[in-house]
Amino acid sequence: MNLSSLHPNIRLRLGVGFVQRLLSVMLMPLLVIHLASLYGAAVAGLLTVSVAAAGIAANFLGGHLADVHGRRPVMVAGELGATLTFALLALANSPWWTSGPATFALFLLNTCCSQLATPAADAMMVDVSTPENRPLVYTINYWSINLAFTVGALIGGFLYDGHFLQLLTGAAVLCLLTTAVMWRWISETAPTTGAPGGSGPAAMVRGYLAVARDRVFLRQLAAAALIAAVEMQIGYYIAVRLADEFPRQTLLTLGSWGLDVDGTAILGVLRAVNAALVAALILAAKTLLGRVGERTRLYGGIVVFIVGYMVWAVSNSGWVLIAAAVLLTVGEIASVPVRQALLADLIDPEARTKYMAAYALNARVGLLVAALCVTLGAFVPAVGMSLLYATAGVAALLLYRSLLGVRTTREAEKNLVKAA
Repeated sequence: MNLSSLHPNIRLRLGVGFVQRLLSVMLMPLLVIHLASLYGAAVAGLLTVSVAAAGIAANFLGGHLADVHGRRPVMVAGELGATLTFALLALANSPWWTSGPATFALFLLNTCCSQLATPAADAMMVDVSTPENRPLVYTINYWSINLAFTVGALIGGFLYDGHFLQLLTGAAVLCLLTTAVMWRWISETAPTTGAPGGSGPAAMVRGYLAVARDRVFLRQLAAAALIAAVEMQIGYYIAVRLADEFPRQTLLTLGSWGLDVDGTAILGVLRAVNAALVAALILAAKTLLGRVGERTRLYGGIVVFIVGYMVWAVSNSGWVLIAAAVLLTVGEIASVPVRQALLADLIDPEARTKYMAAYALNARVGLLVAALCVTLGAFVPAVGMSLLYATAGVAALLLYRSLLGVRTTREAEKNLVKAA
């Protein structure tokens, strides 16, 4: 089983998704920085919160529309909207026209267009994959995400000063190409079984209420949110702790040259090590972990991942922190594809995009918890925060254990029906 054996839609989606994430990582932080330069940090923060809230609303709307009208129309419409808004953003920050209000409005619309199409794109990956090849699909997708993060951050960081207009123009051109690719080659994949649901707001509310009543899905959402809350600590509590507590030290010495790092520098090193290792190792994960059972990958991966973050929460040794980064990255690579495949196996196929839209809340919850941990860390010692991560990890393990049991039961029931 390899990339060429996958459905054409998956291969196209992986390529288009890489471009979309590259543009998002490259430009979204720069737009926030640009708004801060125009209106100040406080106002820019409020504007960014409103953009994030609008994106969540668009995500839920996109989940409903894709279940009613199909994946392809929503994906094409979202990408076309992103193309137009990037082009107008370039115009609004050009020598011919400069407008702060237009920049904010177009930033908001661009986010909405992108989020509108996200549930449809996620559901399409499940539609045309199988339980056998989903771990491979999600492994490649996870590698693509991390590669896009690394490349996008580098391009945006180096070219923002003096090249903002060119970046926005390039984004519009790339979005136009991905729109053309989706329009020409991606086929519809929405399931055709079952009675079609309503298309109005009331039907959308009923659909999401049905998702909210799915206790198995709620367990998946809770488990993912617990993992996300720990994962995002690197940008919140751990970042603050390292900046305050990490003593300046020398990591490497070559002759008269030494690599000295402080708390901020070691934070960048840890992030770079994590991203680089994921990009380098994720595609080899199938070979490296091929003989390891799914349960072992899931349980062992989560344990190793959490232990790495526990070390990050307490250690002030540069090399210990780097070793923990390697450790948690291995856990991440081992468990993420299994967790994503488990999600795909347990959600209702006829409401797949609604489930994907709701599942995206795990990252929002994780961000909220991570932000609260900054305040909590001012009163709780580092060891206490480390133990808090351990508690979250144990809770996630128990939830995933129950979910694996649910999947085993459902598979047995299906086999009985087939036998009958």
